[in-house]
Parts: sequence; structure tokens; C-alpha cells
Amino acid sequence: MHTGDYEAEPQEGTDSDTLLNDTSSTSRLADVDEHGYTSVKPPAYYGEGPFDPPSSDDEDETFEKPSRSPRVSQRGASDLEDGGIVLGSRKHSSSTRCLVIALTSLLAVAVVIGIFAARSYTGVPYRIRGTQHLTMDHMFNGTFYPSRENILWVPEAGDGVFATERDGYLSLVDLKSNSTRSLVAFADVKDEYGRPLSHTSWKLSADMRYILVRADTVKLWRHSSHGNYYIHDLQSRRTRPLVPPTFPPSTSYAVWSPTGQSIAYVLNNDLYILPAASPDASPIRITSTGNASMFNGIPDWVYEEEVFSADYALWWSPDSRNLAFLSFDETAVEEYTFPIYNPTEDSHTIVPYPQPVTMKYPKPGYKNPLVSVHVFQLDEYLTNTRFGGYQPAALASASLQLDWNGKQSPDASIIQEIAWVGNETLLVREVNRAGNNGTVSIFDLSSSAALRSRGHVVRRLGKDGEQGDDGWIDAAQRVRPIPANLSPQGHSSYLDIIPTPEGYNHIALFSPADSSTPRFLTSGEWEVTSGILAVDTKRSLVYFQAANPGSLQRHIYSVPLPAISSSDTVKPTALTDISNPAVYEANFSPEGGFYLLTYKGPQAPWQKVIESGSKGGVEYILTENPQLNKTLAEYEMPVVSYGTITSDGYELNFKEIRPPRMDDSGRTKYPVLFRLYNGPGSQMVSYEFSHDWHDFLACSMEYITVVVDGRGTGYKGRKLRNPVKDQLGHFETIDQINAAKVWAAKNYVDSKRIGIWGWSYGGFMTSKVMEANAGVHTLGMAVAPVTSWLLYDSIYTERYMNLPSVNPQGYITASISNVTGFHSVDFLLAHGSGDDNVHFANSAHLLDMFTQEHVRNFEFRLFIDSDHSIYKRDANRELYEFMTKFLFERWGKGGKRRSW
Repeated sequence: MHTGDYEAEPQEGTDSDTLLNDTSSTSRLADVDEHGYTSVKPPAYYGEGPFDPPSSDDEDETFEKPSRSPRVSQRGASDLEDGGIVLGSRKHSSSTRCLVIALTSLLAVAVVIGIFAARSYTGVPYRIRGTQHLTMDHMFNGTFYPSRENILWVPEAGDGVFATERDGYLSLVDLKSNSTRSLVAFADVKDEYGRPLSHTSWKLSADMRYILVRADTVKLWRHSSHGNYYIHDLQSRRTRPLVPPTFPPSTSYAVWSPTGQSIAYVLNNDLYILPAASPDASPIRITSTGNASMFNGIPDWVYEEEVFSADYALWWSPDSRNLAFLSFDETAVEEYTFPIYNPTEDSHTIVPYPQPVTMKYPKPGYKNPLVSVHVFQLDEYLTNTRFGGYQPAALASASLQLDWNGKQSPDASIIQEIAWVGNETLLVREVNRAGNNGTVSIFDLSSSAALRSRGHVVRRLGKDGEQGDDGWIDAAQRVRPIPANLSPQGHSSYLDIIPTPEGYNHIALFSPADSSTPRFLTSGEWEVTSGILAVDTKRSLVYFQAANPGSLQRHIYSVPLPAISSSDTVKPTALTDISNPAVYEANFSPEGGFYLLTYKGPQAPWQKVIESGSKGGVEYILTENPQLNKTLAEYEMPVVSYGTITSDGYELNFKEIRPPRMDDSGRTKYPVLFRLYNGPGSQMVSYEFSHDWHDFLACSMEYITVVVDGRGTGYKGRKLRNPVKDQLGHFETIDQINAAKVWAAKNYVDSKRIGIWGWSYGGFMTSKVMEANAGVHTLGMAVAPVTSWLLYDSIYTERYMNLPSVNPQGYITASISNVTGFHSVDFLLAHGSGDDNVHFANSAHLLDMFTQEHVRNFEFRLFIDSDHSIYKRDANRELYEFMTKFLFERWGKGGKRRSW
């Protein structure tokens, strides 16, 4: 998902922690078995006392007009009022003067209200107006999708060279010489029967003699797939398979070495190396343990999903002499099975006996895969076998299994990162299951044979290490090696992104590589995002993206790589215009000489290719999206504004999407639908260009959508992220309820039509808000929600919640266990039956509780065979139609106008 014990009793002096429901059944810690299971319900909690929404004119929000012909008693009373309008009276002039004065006063009040409403609305509004109206079709047919190109840099051809695929040819564009040349015609890349391959990806060898092509790709999980790989000789135009092709394919991954012509690949979960691309080369089988529960060089499901976000677990050294890889033993991991009712894209297909999917899925408190770190010394193996060495002995001699002081026990170990920081220097980052303690170890492959496999700890992570607080250690791969020639001593060094003592993620230099002391290249109350974009060794510059100025923005910066002997810190230089709120991303060429700059919002995106650090150098527009700009000008679009609110002293970002012709005078009342995700380290509020279903709600249904990033979310420092540790859903729920109260008090909001919806973690949060029963939300919609963290995967959950045996009460209160609050709201639930990430068991558990507690005012939809994204057989559009219908039936059209 793409992130101390919790006390059930109220904490003294913290109003928002007050638990208002009866806590008699939950004031004690429940009896918990070895896996943390319990049946105790947590109390509902929702902030500072019961919510009393601002009253409306009448109970059902239908604003009746005052009677034009009052009853006799009403007329009699008005007749007695001084200055009243009496038929046949001579007081007309006095009454007229009073009426004029009253109307003038009302006008003045209206002006003041209008000015106040405008000034109380913070942030920069973005408004694009036309005359055409949005429909649901526009949200799904690509009308507002920006055109975007992706540049694939080709380091083998030199800095500033990228590849394009057009008209059946793979061509190389050289920005330095402003030239293009064809590299290969894909019609020449054929299978063993002479048929052109329908390829899905390709990779060039370092010497540009060969191209490795993947075909017949079959998707497995989010990042992984299988395929048949072919080697095509660019000189002879001949193609041959890497291994004999199979259907379905059996090869999981293949990659060239950084130098030479070696290929590392994984076949049937075993790791191989083909030392040369020539037809007479024989593969070297590195492992022989691969099976359905043993993976070598590729991650198992949970590491693919929660640690690496990638389909590989092998890493060549820069000089191609060594290959590091991980092995995953899932033998003891419990299995989870779910059905696939119809494997085709035709809903009319009948499968009498559907085949289930069985996967190894570790859950909190259960066995994790056992992971070991290995290095295969290819150069040593080739040397030994070149002189007639016995191959099994040479294989054993060249194979290392790494170990280090203070290593976690096998079942407690999570390997978060492997990185070469020199030709013979390897870095390994390990944390415990709770994600609050870890180390960084260094291995020297140039040392004696007896010492190569033994590393030493150079950095401590967690509360007693670099983080220095009660938060978690992020799972990210951000290490960037620095060439030894930039160090006066000629030592290997590297960059990493770690928290400063103030709790903000910044770039740190570790030089030499075994240094324990970081030297920060950046600092301040803002954060460096993602990883290092590039290192320009010629100019000694480091390029990076940062949420600065302001956490909603993304700008591209450079900072000098200092001389090792210098202690000066230089202010970063912005490569993008920071005078206007914006989101940029950059894709740099391998040596940092060029970059593709993508403007992502708030206006229509565009792209440029730019030469680094060169005024008057290469700069040309790749995409401008003129058609999108024209389309945006033709349609009536919502008004989007940004700002902050305060919850328990924390400043939270918000985004509000208003109907285009909204009346904010207070005469018209609008429903508000809160949208959220709020997973640890996530962000939904940003200046990125976005036009989606919420625009339809604003323009066609006159609904307001509000997004608030509460505690736990990212890019504002660890102070905002850390409170959710060990108690997911607690403070986030308080923040969402506090935000809803803020909007309920606004004069243009219908306080009886405030709802909330989310997907995945957002579905969990929606359910927690419903459980809280605060009296402010009247509607919720949860898609693919987690309902008990005992049902989600171990690595993600334990990183934020610790183990159930250590934090039993935290698991109780972080799950949906008390459904009493669902009686008083309208609720929608949707899930995909083929969800391999958040299993349908979560929604089944919630539905089961609804049955037992007689909760009936909800609608549920199961999307057959859809995974977590809910796309199977046109399910995505149908999901949004389902939610739209639900909203309209419960709330009707948006704005309801007063008649006075």
C-alpha cells in the first residue's frame, strides 16, 4: 500500500483525545493470542465533544418561502407595528423610507459578508472558464488527459542521447550533435520461426553491439511479469533466444552488465549469468534452490510491494566483476487463496470450475520470508575456470553469503537497500520488523577472501540513531555513489537522504563510504523528495527535487558537491521558476548534462528538453498540449483553492474544489464531500494538474470537494508524520473530523450533507470516521478498505504498528471493531474480489459485523475478479457510476437555495 502501546483512556490535557463513548468494555487490555487476535470493541472517539451543526431553516433542508398572505392573526400583529405597511393608511411615505433604509442595510451587510467570505478563503484560486458543461464521459474518455512523452536516455551512446520508437524503428537522438540515426528495425527482430517479435521492452548492451528484447509478457503482480527474452545482434541482424522460450514464459528478469556483454537473468526463480552474448557462450547457474517458495534475484510478493517497488533483487557492481543479489525463502510463510471466477475479458464467459490464486502473504505476527544477502564474484569464477578449475568448486569459491555484526535474527530482519558505492564496496541497510531500529553496513570485496563476506556497521538507524525519535525508518532506496576521483583521498563515498536533527529529509554526504558522520548538503524546514536525480561529475553538482518553497510544490534544484576538506554549505540553486506555485519533475541524462523538464501543474502540463548549466544551449519544447489548453478554455471548470487549517495545533494543507458559479453568500447551501488517502508519508494536496470525477461533481452536481492531508502525511517533516506511529487511524480521524467541522461552520455549506470517501488506506480512514460517530458526517464511501490491520501484510503494517504481540491495544483501536456509528450514516462499500493487496476479507469482515449489529443503511458492490485498482471488464467506470448514483439518491442536486 503504497507506508509504545496505544492507551484507550483519554489523555489528560488533550481534549481531542477524549473518548466520548462508554469505555467500560475497553478500559482494560484485551486478552490477545499469539497473533494479536481479540474481539474487544474500541470506543468511538471524535474530538472535542458532540458536534452540534449550525441549524438550517428547517429539518429537511427544503427552504420554504414566507407566506405572501399571512393569516389574520399575523396581519393583526403587523398592523400594530409602528411604521408597518397598512392598506389605506397615510403612512406610505414613512414606510417607504424604512423599506429603502432596510434594503440599503441588507445590501451593505451582503457586501460585508461577500468581502469576508473572499478574504477568509486562503490560497491561490485556479479558474478556467468556458461555456460547455462537463459530463461523466469527459472524465473517462481522455478529454482532459495531458499528452506526455517519456525520454529513455541511452548511456551506452553517450550523455545527451535518447531513444525513440517510431514507425517500427528504434532511433537514437543525439542532442549534442542535433542528429538522429536508426539503430534497429524491429521487423528484423524475429523469433525462432522467423516471425517479427511483438516486444514490450528492450535494453542495449554496454558496447551497443546487441539489444535484449522481451516479448510474450505476462503480468504477475504490481511490478513483476514473465517474458521470453531474445538477443539481437545489431551487426549481423540475427536474433536468438536467451533461453528456449516457453508458453507461458518462465523468465522473470534479465539485465545487461554495466560493462561488457554479460547478462544476469532469473529463470524459474534461479539466478544465471550469461558471461557473453555470443552464440557459443554457456550460462553459469548461480543458484539451484529456486522453486515456488524460493526466489533468487527477484523479490517475493511482499518485498516487491512494500520494500523495493520493483521486479528485481540483483545489482551489478559498476565494473561488472561482481553481482549482489538477495534470496527469499517463503517456505514458512502462510498462504492466502482467492478465486478468479472468469480469467477472460468477456463477462459472458462461463467457467464451471474456476482456478483459485494462491499466494504467500505474510500477515502481522506471522512468519516473514527469510532473506539472505549474496555476492557472486564473476571475475574470480571466470579466472578459476579459465585455468581448468573444477566448476562446482569454482562456483562455491566465487559465491559469498554476507553477514555482519548486530544482524537481526532471520525472522526479524528486513533488508531495505543494497547499493554498490564503489567497484568493490557494497552497502547493506537492514531494519527490524517494527521499523524502529536498523543499521547500515559496509563490505569490502577487495579484502582477503576470509574477510570479504563480513561487513561492519557504519551507521545506526532509529530512535538511537539517525532518526532520533519514535517514528519509523522509511523504506526507500536513495543511495547515490560518488566517484572516487572526486575525493582527494580517492576513497569511495556516497549520498543519501536522511532526516536532519530537526526532522526534515535532506541530502547527506558520507565520505569515505565507511564514515558514520553525515555532512548535510541541504538543510531547512523543507524536504528533499524521492531520490538524487543526477550527479554531474564535470561540474560537481548534485541535482534533486524538493518540496520547496511550500510542501505543495515541487521544484528542481542543484547544489555543489563540496570538496571533502571544505565545511561550507552552499544554498541550492533553483532550476525552475519558484516565483509561481508549481510542480516540476526532471529526468536527467546519465552524466547530468541534459534533462527532460516536465511541468505538472497547476496549469496544463508541458515538457522541455534542456541542456544543464548552459545559457543559450539546447532547449526545445517536447510537448505543449495546445489541444488540451483549447479544450480547457471551452469548458466550464471548477474553482480550485488551497490553504491551511489547524487541528490540535498542527497546520494541515487543504484543497477545495468549488462549483464554477457557486453562490458563497450563504443564500445557497452546498454539500461537501471530503476525499482522503492519508497513508503514512503520502500526499494528496498538491499543485499538480488534475481533472477527474471530482470536477464532474462540482460542475454537474454542484458539490464541493475538499481534500485535507492530516497527521501522518508527508513532506512537512517528521513532526507531522510521527504521531500516527503505533496508532494508525487515531489522529488522522480527529483531523478529518476537525476539518469537517470547519467546513460545516461556513455559511455556504449544508451542514447536513457532509460526507467523506477514500480508496485503500483512504477507505480505511473513511470507515474510521464513520466508526467515530461524531455527528458531523452523514455519508461515507469506502473502496477496497483495510478494516483490520491483522488482515494486511506484515512489512507495511508492522513498520507503523509494531507487532501485535507488542502493541495489542493499538491493533484493536486501529481496526474497525465498533459499527454502531454506521447506523446513523449512509454508507457505500466496494471491493474487487481479485484484490491481491487489500484482500476482500477486509470488506467481508465489515459486512459480517454489519449483519451481527443489524446495520442496514448501506450499499455494497463486489467487482468480480478486479484487483486493487478495480479495472477488470470496465469496472472502473462502473465504480464511479455506482458512487455517483449513491450520492444523488442520498443528497440530490448540490446547491439548495434559500428563498429570502
